[in-house]
Amino acid sequence: MDRMASSMKQVPNPLPKVLSRRGVGGGMEAAERESFERTQTVSINKAINTQEVAVKEKHARTCILGTHHEKGAQTFWSVVNRLPLSSNAVLCWKFCHVFHKLLRDGHPNVLKDSLRYKNELSDMSRMWGHLSEGYGQLCSIYLKLLRTKMEYHTKNPRFPGNLQMSDRQLDEAGESDVNNFFQLTVEMFDYLECELNLFQTVFNSLDMSRSVSVTTAGQCRLAPLIQVILDCSHLYDYTVKLLFKLHSCLPADTLQGHRDRFMEQFTKLKDLFYRSSNLQYFKRLIQIPQLPENPPNFLRASALSEHISPVVVIPAEASSPDSEPVLEKDDLMDMDASQQNSFDSKFDDIFGSSSSSDPFNFNSQNGVNKDEKDHLIDQLYREINGLKAQLENMKTESQRAVLQLKGRISELEAELAEQQHLRQQAADESEFLRTELDELKKKREDTEKAQRSLTEIERKAQANEQRYSKLKEKYSELVQSHADLLRKNAEVTKQVSVARQAQADLEREKKELEDSFQRISDQAQRKTQEQTEVLESLKQELATSKQELQIVQGSLESSAQSEAKWTAQIAELEKERGSLVNAVARREEELSALREQLEYTQRQLSSAQESICQLAKDQRKMLLTESRRAAEQVVQEALRQFDEPSLFSCAGSADHLLSKVRSVSSCIEQLEKSWSQYLACPEDISGLLHSVTLLAHLTSDTIVHGSTTCLRAPPEPADSLTEACKQYGRETLLYLAFLEEEGTLENADSTAMRSCLTRITAIGEELLPRGLDIKQEELGDLVDKEMAATSAAIETATARIEEMLSKSRAGDTGVKLEVNERILGSCTSLMQAIQVLIVASKELQREIVESGRGTASPKEFYAKNSRWTEGLISASKAVGWGATVMVDAADLVVQGRGKFEELMVCSREIAASTAQLVAASKVKADKDSPNLAQLQQASRGVNQATAAVVASTISGKSQIEDTDNMDFSSMTLTQIKRQEMDSQREVSERET
Repeated sequence: MDRMASSMKQVPNPLPKVLSRRGVGGGMEAAERESFERTQTVSINKAINTQEVAVKEKHARTCILGTHHEKGAQTFWSVVNRLPLSSNAVLCWKFCHVFHKLLRDGHPNVLKDSLRYKNELSDMSRMWGHLSEGYGQLCSIYLKLLRTKMEYHTKNPRFPGNLQMSDRQLDEAGESDVNNFFQLTVEMFDYLECELNLFQTVFNSLDMSRSVSVTTAGQCRLAPLIQVILDCSHLYDYTVKLLFKLHSCLPADTLQGHRDRFMEQFTKLKDLFYRSSNLQYFKRLIQIPQLPENPPNFLRASALSEHISPVVVIPAEASSPDSEPVLEKDDLMDMDASQQNSFDSKFDDIFGSSSSSDPFNFNSQNGVNKDEKDHLIDQLYREINGLKAQLENMKTESQRAVLQLKGRISELEAELAEQQHLRQQAADESEFLRTELDELKKKREDTEKAQRSLTEIERKAQANEQRYSKLKEKYSELVQSHADLLRKNAEVTKQVSVARQAQADLEREKKELEDSFQRISDQAQRKTQEQTEVLESLKQELATSKQELQIVQGSLESSAQSEAKWTAQIAELEKERGSLVNAVARREEELSALREQLEYTQRQLSSAQESICQLAKDQRKMLLTESRRAAEQVVQEALRQFDEPSLFSCAGSADHLLSKVRSVSSCIEQLEKSWSQYLACPEDISGLLHSVTLLAHLTSDTIVHGSTTCLRAPPEPADSLTEACKQYGRETLLYLAFLEEEGTLENADSTAMRSCLTRITAIGEELLPRGLDIKQEELGDLVDKEMAATSAAIETATARIEEMLSKSRAGDTGVKLEVNERILGSCTSLMQAIQVLIVASKELQREIVESGRGTASPKEFYAKNSRWTEGLISASKAVGWGATVMVDAADLVVQGRGKFEELMVCSREIAASTAQLVAASKVKADKDSPNLAQLQQASRGVNQATAAVVASTISGKSQIEDTDNMDFSSMTLTQIKRQEMDSQREVSERET
């Protein structure tokens, strides 16, 4: 955007060709240096003088080029120091203007060369501040601004003098530090505050009730504001961007002071830009941007995309009229003589000379005498002049085309920059939305993770239950194995007992055998061997029995060890089973808690849904109640307007009233349908709210148009219509009251309302204009007669105003003469605007008749469209009558025997009558017709002229009644806008 602005306003190349191989500050030759200083001195003295006129652009441009030539401002200050700036305020004011231009467009070293004079500027500012009149305060504030500008650029060397920077350069100026951006914003606020103070002071010093922008004194004060506007546009743009950047880094409470200060400066700058754009002086020199209706919302980051940088456009041809070359009278005479001589020589070369000795003399050979030759020369002169005029026209057209193309290029560049800015903002917003989407995805993943965790817990609980079942089965197997082992142990113990019993039996048998051996030892020796063999066999059996006993004992010991091992395993299993039982218990408790939390959440959700349903139901009832109350207020306001005097100057028509009645009848039927649908489905309330609101506004329009129709009706129908409208309003209020509760549906009867509408319709039809009094074939002639009579009435009124103005100038003086001139001048402008409107209306009517009559004649067309024709006739009569009455009122006011209010009422009545004429003229017109656009433009001119009459009347009244010194600079503009808005409102009502 900054690059586009710099391309729109290009300062001419300030670097002329170097006159020598070395610069002025180095080894410039003495002659060239002396010539340069003399040229600069003359230009500076011409630019800064005591004449109260604006600084000429060509002198200021020469000063700027001089600073680039010598790469500094030494020559400028050497000349300025010799000027009596402390003794002449106008001289000091023009010095400030030129110095401001040098700081903006001069060489960068101008700032360095000027810093040594900063204290002198401050002293001069304090000195001029003691002078409260004339240019004293202006010079004081301007010097403060220049000192602030120098200090700002010294602290922030990245900012050029003209303040043109790109967004990247602006970011680099803050060095990516929020503290630097914070301090930079404060300094910009101080800088902009000084600019606005000078802006406001210059406007306060002007009498805005006069055309000050076309006087030399006014232009002298307004000229420096062009530099101020250029500075303010950049400072406003940069503060907006920096505030958005700060709000993205700091809390909103911390920046409350910044926002308050910005709001104050935004309001001032918007008002000053608007007031400047209305001055004629600026319209040809600069295109002032308009700030948005509402300030940016820094609390919403996406609002940065809605910000459009203000662009100040300085047209190339509007730099200054004095910069164009001017041909003096003698030069023109010399040029004509040279052209004449050149043409004569060319003529002689082609046709021969006129001397008698010339063999190609036409006088002797061709019989062409001198008069014919002069005639031929004159004819050729005329052809040459025609060709010159065509050439000049072609040059002018080509220049205009080039300017238009340049303007279009600038607009396209502006649109491109804006689109790039919007694209960047869209990218930032997309990044922000992407971040929010990532956060939502993260939250969703956390939710899914929690859900998965709950599922995992449930799965683990099921796994633990399965594991517990398996462990229980394993434990049962272990118990069964332990029982088997116990049974085996019992069997082994039994075998051991049997073995022990067998050993005891063996010992007893041994003892018995020993006893038997002792008993039979004495018996026969022959049985000894037998006994020995028996003994040996018994010993062998005994050894075998011992071995079996040892085997049984080993088996018993291994069984005991196995039993201990199984006992340890069973103990470990019992311990693990206990831990598993505890874990299962804990999981069951967690699962129970989660189930309880789930049930609690479900209950809360159900309660919230019930609350939302109940709240929605209450909100629907509240919306219906508030809509009904708003409708009642609209109807009551319409009933109260019956006694308002503002309606007396705005008369209505019966056909318009009947159209309103038909609209109300349709709306009542739709309201009854919507009410039935609402009772069947309470969620569908939009149709009912729309019908209630529409009924209120249509009822209000019907009552208001009924009251305005009474103004043109006879007394008896007017009274009947007034009573019918009031009764209809009361019945409408009763009907709206029955819509309070559902139970009163059977009482909401629209019969009374329809009866009142029927009565209003009957009265309106009686008041319809009857076209039978005039023969159909006479309507066309009557339209032309009435339009001609209206034009004659306007011309007569204009002549009377001129006569009154002449008498006032001859007999009045002072304030009274000034007031009379202002009022009569505005009345003359109004008459001229009405005359333009009548001409445009005639052209549009002619176009309508030609496009719609086909093969019929204009009279037949008027007769066929009699209602439209009667509207034209009525509107024309109203315009002519209003002009006559307004001139009478102005005559009484000028003579001092009339009231200013009568003149204001008459001017408003004329505006309303012209609006009626516009509405009647464009009923049958094509919306794309250029004549219709011209008529609408003329209508706006009448509105503005009416507002000017009212404003001049109010100003004159105040000036006569109050002789104190009052400042009309803001009051007159405000009153003009207010009156213009009132006129436009009345015109809109009439057109509707």
